[in-house]
Amino acid sequence: MLRLVLPKGSLEAATLQLFEAADLPVVRSSSVDYRATIDDPRISEVRILRPQEIPLYVAEGLFDLGITGRDWVEETESDVVSLGELRYSKATSNPIRVVVAVAGDSEVRSVEQLGDGVRVTSEYPGIARRYFAAKGIRADVRLSYGASEAKIPDIADCVVDITETGRALRAAGLRIIDTILTSWTEVVANPTSHADPDKRHAMGQLMTLLLGTLEARGKVLLKLNAPADRLDAVLAVLPAAKSPTVSHLANGDLAVESVVEKSSINRVIPALRDAGATDLLELPISKIVH
Repeated sequence: MLRLVLPKGSLEAATLQLFEAADLPVVRSSSVDYRATIDDPRISEVRILRPQEIPLYVAEGLFDLGITGRDWVEETESDVVSLGELRYSKATSNPIRVVVAVAGDSEVRSVEQLGDGVRVTSEYPGIARRYFAAKGIRADVRLSYGASEAKIPDIADCVVDITETGRALRAAGLRIIDTILTSWTEVVANPTSHADPDKRHAMGQLMTLLLGTLEARGKVLLKLNAPADRLDAVLAVLPAAKSPTVSHLANGDLAVESVVEKSSINRVIPALRDAGATDLLELPISKIVH
């Protein structure tokens, strides 16, 4: 039913891992094959292509559904329907940022100080041109095919580039002076396909699996028993925002279940024991669907 296009390159491994965890494993003959399959009746075709191209192909109707970055949707100004963000990027669960950076020893502290005629190098010439135009600055924006940071300051005065943490830019001797765009990985749909009720329903079901898988990352299910007179002390240890479930046992004790961040479990379990909890079980979670 749905023709799906997934990103190749920096987002590839993280995207394939997400689909595997969502019980939508992507199968292909080799790691360099751009054709793939997913054993699911809702997906008729899978391609793996560069994320820069995906918004255009989805907008043109070559694919019903695609995963790319908001940065490339903005760069290409593609007419697509956003189905939502997938909170992951190539190395972390943080978004990337499209930023303006100058040489670390430059006296420039703001974009306005760059002035007319500023030489800009970027893999995002569309975003860069619109950004500087909105600032009222006439910029000489040139497309960069990579290693943009190496062109500062001899070939260009500033770079419009992406970063997750800023470390790579700092290591290259650059300093960020502004953020243009914050970009998450995003699921986008062709408007005509999205208007089709059957295809839209299938898209929604796939989003349920993907978002539920992401929601479960870094979390575990904690199950425990507690005497009735120790319930308040036990609940005080558990995160109230997760709304623990409490049920009565035949012996008069109470059974408690709660979702807990894995990163805090080494502190929570001992504290629960101190509070009077017994029979604690820590269980992995594959999906959380609200």
